[in-house]
Amino acid sequence: MFYSLFPTLFASSVLTIVSANPLPPPAGFSVTLNRSFHQRPPVNSSLPVCNVQPIEREFKGLQRKYRDVDKKFNNGINVGPINTSAIVEDEADVEAPFIPPVLVHTMPLADYVSGGLDMMYYGPLQIGTPPQQLTVDVDTGSADLWFPTADCADCENKQFEPAESSTCEESNETFSIYYVWTLSAPISTSRPFLQGSGAAYGQLMRDTVSVGGLEVRRQWFGGAWDLSGDFNDLPNDGLLGLAFSTVAQSGKPTFFENLIAKGLTPMFSMHLARHHDDSAVCFGCIDRLKTLDPIVWIPVLTKAYWSISMNAIIVNVNKARELQLATALRAIVDTGTTLIYLPEAVVSEFYAVIPGSTHVFQPEFEFYTFPCSTMLDIEFAFGQSRFTVNLADFNLGMTEPDSSDCVGGVLPLSAASGFPQDLAIMGDEFLKSWYSIFDYGSDGGNARVGFSPSINNAR
Repeated sequence: MFYSLFPTLFASSVLTIVSANPLPPPAGFSVTLNRSFHQRPPVNSSLPVCNVQPIEREFKGLQRKYRDVDKKFNNGINVGPINTSAIVEDEADVEAPFIPPVLVHTMPLADYVSGGLDMMYYGPLQIGTPPQQLTVDVDTGSADLWFPTADCADCENKQFEPAESSTCEESNETFSIYYVWTLSAPISTSRPFLQGSGAAYGQLMRDTVSVGGLEVRRQWFGGAWDLSGDFNDLPNDGLLGLAFSTVAQSGKPTFFENLIAKGLTPMFSMHLARHHDDSAVCFGCIDRLKTLDPIVWIPVLTKAYWSISMNAIIVNVNKARELQLATALRAIVDTGTTLIYLPEAVVSEFYAVIPGSTHVFQPEFEFYTFPCSTMLDIEFAFGQSRFTVNLADFNLGMTEPDSSDCVGGVLPLSAASGFPQDLAIMGDEFLKSWYSIFDYGSDGGNARVGFSPSINNAR
């Protein structure tokens, strides 16, 4: 058994904890969605005009988020089961592990929509004693938990107040996350002046953190003193990273890894809706009301990011012909990213298949347009299975009012921007079609990702 603590499993018609050894899909297994994806493109009058500013901002963030991706991939090689002795620190001061009567909880997620795009999914958690509720962006592409604190003078969103918590412990360790940034003073100063976007700076703290009935005492998190002003434009207060702690900038175990050490079934699952309020993350469980069986399991490459091997991209244009682009990519499944990003050479081949596509260069990033009337079937192959992207998610809107050209949702990662040319990032554009299960290793320590057709496909 992967973990020394493992609760009695239970099942219901709604929330299910899967077997520790589910059968793998047979060779050649392919998923067919209940809803046909040979869809007619929307008429132009129903399409918004694409606002590329949020896309540009996301791309800049990805440059910093994945700046050391190769090094972090290597950190996750040969990582075994979670070491509970490394998670529970200062054991003499820690009470007996808290085991809730039911070790599952579903966190509802709100959908932040900007420019017609589902930009972020965020939900509530509690921190401190008595508990203070804040909201967090749920991000499988990073591994740190952080919030702004009451010391953040320029923060407009809700802040954690350490002085109001009887269980808060402050440390002498600093905490920083930078996506795109410049500093007018060295990082060693106590209060650097932050410019640019995606920057947070503060100190590491510990306190009780809970989601519903799932609680971790003395959880490490970053308490931000300074945030770049762009965070004030977003609805969430902080961020909950759900990748492996091998990529955590804090170097500390994640909230979910601590839950596993306390007996939670080592998996969580996510449903991401389109412009709806029924998105959710299910800790320790699978919400069968959000899936259209079956589940296809794909092994994770290393215990760093939730990364899987992408074998091919299949494109069918106007039902005329199907072309397959062979790939050998490391694809990171990232709920904290909105769109799909592939190496620039792969993206160039992809749009070359679509007649009328145009490469658009901006000062900071680039994208492609295609004729809005094009009928497309786009599939990504992981292992023996193909997974479709909904055309409504791929089409980001018209380039300008009444234009016949639209912006495509597959964007390039250039080598000049520092991205490895075997890296793919599969964001919410892909995940809205697929209920996603993230398994830390209930099957003998082998981490894996599961995909099941989402109920979005039946709408």
